[in-house]
Order: sequence, then C-alpha cells, then structure tokens
Amino acid sequence: MSVSSRSAIDLADPDVFVAGAHHEALKRLRAEEPVYWQETEQGGFWALTRHEDIVAVYQDAAAFSSAGGAIVGGSFGKSSDTASQRMLVASDPPRHRMLRQVMHRVFTPAIVARVRRQVAVLVDRAVRRMERDGGCDFATDIAPAMPVGAMMAMMAISEADAHRLLTMTRRMIGYRDPEWVDTGDDERLRLAGLQADIFDFFDDLVAERRADPGEDLVSILAAAELNGRPAGVEDVLFNCMNVAVGGNETTSYTACAGILALVDDAHQWELLSGRPEVPDTAVNEMVRWASTNAYVQRVARSTVTIRDKTVRAGDSVTLWNVSANRDDEQFADPDRFDVTRTPNRHVSYGVGVHRCIGATLAGVELSVLFGRLADLGVRFERAGEVRRLRSNFILGTNALPLRIVG
Repeated sequence: MSVSSRSAIDLADPDVFVAGAHHEALKRLRAEEPVYWQETEQGGFWALTRHEDIVAVYQDAAAFSSAGGAIVGGSFGKSSDTASQRMLVASDPPRHRMLRQVMHRVFTPAIVARVRRQVAVLVDRAVRRMERDGGCDFATDIAPAMPVGAMMAMMAISEADAHRLLTMTRRMIGYRDPEWVDTGDDERLRLAGLQADIFDFFDDLVAERRADPGEDLVSILAAAELNGRPAGVEDVLFNCMNVAVGGNETTSYTACAGILALVDDAHQWELLSGRPEVPDTAVNEMVRWASTNAYVQRVARSTVTIRDKTVRAGDSVTLWNVSANRDDEQFADPDRFDVTRTPNRHVSYGVGVHRCIGATLAGVELSVLFGRLADLGVRFERAGEVRRLRSNFILGTNALPLRIVG
C-alpha cells in the first residue's frame, strides 16, 4: 500500500490519534515519505515528520510564517486566523518580538516561585485524597491541580474561577470530542461560541484589573504598550487566552502520559520512587514522550523545496512534533521511555524564536507533581479504561483510573 494513499494515514482524522495508531503510521512516513501531502476537504497541507526538517522550518521564520495560526484552517476552523499578529503563537517578527517582550514580564522568577507554591498546595491536597481513597482518576483528580494552581497564581483568581477557566479551555480544545461538547451542531458556530466564552471571562477580568491593577498576568497585559502605544483589547484577550490554553493543556496531559509510562514500566518507576526531587532528565522525557502538542502549522511565504517536494507560497506546512520526538535519527531507541535519557533534544516546546515561553514553568509544575508522587514510595496500576481526547492537535487524556498497589 502506498504511503501517499489516504487509507494509509489521515492526519486530519482525530480518531487515528484516539486509537493510538499514529505512532506506527508516522514511523512509516518518516521512512518513506517524510514530506507528505495530506488531502482534506478544505484542500490539504504538507506534513513534515523528520526531526531535521522540522527544526529547520522552526528556525526559518523568514520563509515560514506563524501568522496563519498554529492549527490548520485557523484556530477556529476559519480560512484565516482571527488571532493573526495578535496572539504570540500566531505572530511574526517584528510583532512577535514586541509581544514576547511583554510576555516575558509574566514569567519572572517571582511569578514562577508563586506558581510553584500554589501548585504544591493543590498537588499535596489531591495526593492526600488519592492516598485516602486508595486510587483516583489521575486525569481528573490529580493532573488538573497543576494548571489550576498555575492560573490561580499567575492571574490572581480564585480556585473556583481557575477550574471554570480550565473547563472552558478544555471544551475549546475538545471541540470534536463528545465527552466535552455537543458535536451535533455546526462546528464553526460551536467554536465561535467556545472562544466567546473565554473572551467574556477575560474581558470581565481585564476591566477589574484596569480599575485595580496588581502584579499578575492580566494586569501586566492590560497595561502593556506595543511599539509605544497601549495594547489593543484584542491583543490583551488573545494573549490571556494563549497563556490559559497553553498552561491548562500542556502540563496536565503531559502528566497523564508520564504517569502511564511509569505505571507500565516498573523499572522506570523504581528509578524515581522514594526521591524527593525528580531529575530534569525525567521531566524532559515525559515531555518528549507525551508530545502533547502534536503539531503546529506554518505557512510558506514563497515557493521552496523540502527534500524532493515543491512547497508553494501560501501552502500550509505542519510540523509534527509527535513524529520528530520519535525519530530514530535523533533519538536512540525512541520508542522506549527512559527517565535517564540524555541528550534529549525534543521539540515539544518548539525551537527558535517561537520556543514556548512557558517551558520553564511547565518543568516546575511537573517536577512538583512527580516529586510528590515519587516521595510516596508506592506503586500504581491501571484500574480501568484509559480514554483519550478526540483531537489530532492536542494529545490528551479524558480518563486514567489508577489504584495504589503497594
């Protein structure tokens, strides 16, 4: 069967990823057609699956634009992305540089320390409850403690509001998942409504902080200037949403993939068990293994050749992080989870000017959680069906039941 045949793999089909069939299919693409044209009802996109090619495109912002949005078809299924040049991840230099300078003020050592403290409080409470009950649904009872704590600390909001925000971002990311939304209505209208819910949340919060500013993300963005002028309302709202979506989805779903890998490999868990601190190598391996953000989109600015394929100006080019992170030309034994792996040049956080601005914060959150779990000195086992998020963009977990076995 030809790899180019849509029957071989449909990267636009979320069910491929729910079933876990993507790793083997992407492995075939890396070997046989690393620059792959994926037909879709909207036209199609190029899929890059080799680590080398993906890093090269990440680093070439002059030839490949981010302004078309990270998701094929625009963030909300539109032909052009409404966040273009407003949201950090959907902007190009020089606009990207100006936005990034503002966003750096949100990730200061003081704010990172505040996040660490708040996450530790919520993680400890969740883990104590799990100990009392003898188990948990890790995806709903433990992992959300990280993004909820982070949003509380970064945005100066209540725990109830942080949970409400988490639910809204989950519904937006899970817009094709019947566990999160009613998938029977018009998809574009559904997405527009989900985005509007998040904007309404932040619009109210921005108004509060303009009246009574503090030292939190919303206050910083509301008072920001871009090129000597006050940031526009849409700039503020889009970048609040950028942080919320990135923060809420990445760490929580990475934690689910990490604990499942540890449950399935007793030796790897033994390497961590009983340790008060989790090595950076272990956190990095969880981030590589999870590859939570499966791909990001770029748009070719001019006609270029990648390997033997001609990519024309205006073509959508997708960088499949989840494939690059299993490339055997970059990683020894890439299908093995190894908490001691080094070097580990994964691309889960992106590369170059668009490297995730919250990468350090994500590492802190994951270290807090897995340090607390490792310190328990117990083992876990699966206690039921693992249910995956129905998405080809974010590789998430809806349910992960575990029990403590010793």
